[in-house]
Amino acid sequence: MRMKTFPKGGVHPPENKISAGMPIQVLSIPSRVQIHLGQHLGAPAVPVVEKGDRVRVGTRIGEGRSFISAHVHASVSGKVVKIDDVIDASGYRRPAVVIDVDGDEWEPGIDRSTELVPEIKADRETIVERIKAAGVVGLGGACFPTHVKYMFPEGKQADTVIINAVECEPYLTSDHRLMLEKADEILVGVQILMKAAQVERALIGIEANKPDAIEVMSRKARSLPGIEVVPLKVQYPQGAEKQLIKALLNREVPSGRLPLDVGCVVNNVGTALAVYEAVQKNKPLMERVVTFTGLHLPAMGNFLARLGVPASQMAADLGIADFEATAKVISGGPMMGKAICGLDVPVTKGTSGIVLLAEQAARRPAVQNCIRCGRCVTACPMGLEPWLLEKLSQLDRFEDCEAAGAADCIECGSCSFICPSSRPLLDYIRHGKANVMRIRAQRRQK
Repeated sequence: MRMKTFPKGGVHPPENKISAGMPIQVLSIPSRVQIHLGQHLGAPAVPVVEKGDRVRVGTRIGEGRSFISAHVHASVSGKVVKIDDVIDASGYRRPAVVIDVDGDEWEPGIDRSTELVPEIKADRETIVERIKAAGVVGLGGACFPTHVKYMFPEGKQADTVIINAVECEPYLTSDHRLMLEKADEILVGVQILMKAAQVERALIGIEANKPDAIEVMSRKARSLPGIEVVPLKVQYPQGAEKQLIKALLNREVPSGRLPLDVGCVVNNVGTALAVYEAVQKNKPLMERVVTFTGLHLPAMGNFLARLGVPASQMAADLGIADFEATAKVISGGPMMGKAICGLDVPVTKGTSGIVLLAEQAARRPAVQNCIRCGRCVTACPMGLEPWLLEKLSQLDRFEDCEAAGAADCIECGSCSFICPSSRPLLDYIRHGKANVMRIRAQRRQK
């Protein structure tokens, strides 16, 4: 049977899912954590603790007071030693709460038992409020506050919840392991999201390179009405929101519009688990699974990591002390992730993986002149002309960038990956896109 996929573009980078067979292990807690207040799309949370305050695991330390924002919670128990700017994955200093750890005391209202709670007693409004209170955001990378997705504008309605379990980025295996180890909890989370969206159908898209996860999720979903697991062709960027909707429902999200405009809401599979824990266990989002990997490393793994713990703790737990062969560290996957300055960067809600690359893999080939082969156009899943957007961005012709569709770029990196001349296409397109968004914001203010 022909597997579903999106109809145009895409590439096939080496998968390198070398940590897929490694069970999730609990990451050690260091003596100090740095928890950023802006771990989500939108306005950063406002600190609600002060220096000297003592917090427990699950204590709210930052409030999301804007419409698009999210609460932030302590991932450890201890004393707040300062609220200061700390370097994040972007390389910039951002506000963070720094806590010295003195134990592992949790807020008393959190259910820490491993017992499954399958019965959903909360109504739609309570579900959305609990998701908001727990600070749940999209764990696929964008970190959009989840509760906002379910606050439908008047006149808008969904008919399908889509669960993104594709994990098409090379190296990353955190979602894969979650499906193998937490399938029951994930499926309750899916049912909660269906209730929040008031729909009777949910589709879980999983790439075919995870047959064990497809088998486990399919078997456990059979008895649950309205939930279907759909195997998808291995084709990057299968997990991009618009491509996933096209593959599963054959619906196309128009330029500048949202999934809700075509009747669906999309959530990452890790988000479904976080929703289960928020609604059924009263547990805030204060930890997540992170893949720590690299082809040249002597060890690797998938870690349940508390937010604010430095990535170096994963290396320490694996017994890795020698990084001489490492030339680049990436937060996320190599296609859409960002290079970071080192392993001292703390884990955030959006940290799906830490990928270490050796010199040969990290080195960019010398840039050559464009040979007008058109391979970037063929590879673009959005039907754009990356070569043109690169040139327009180089010339600071941002109005022309807008007309050429820069705002529709999903920044998947397929164009740069496929380019035989090693042109830095995505770098320039990101520059052009950022300026297009700036120009649009200026227009709205007039």
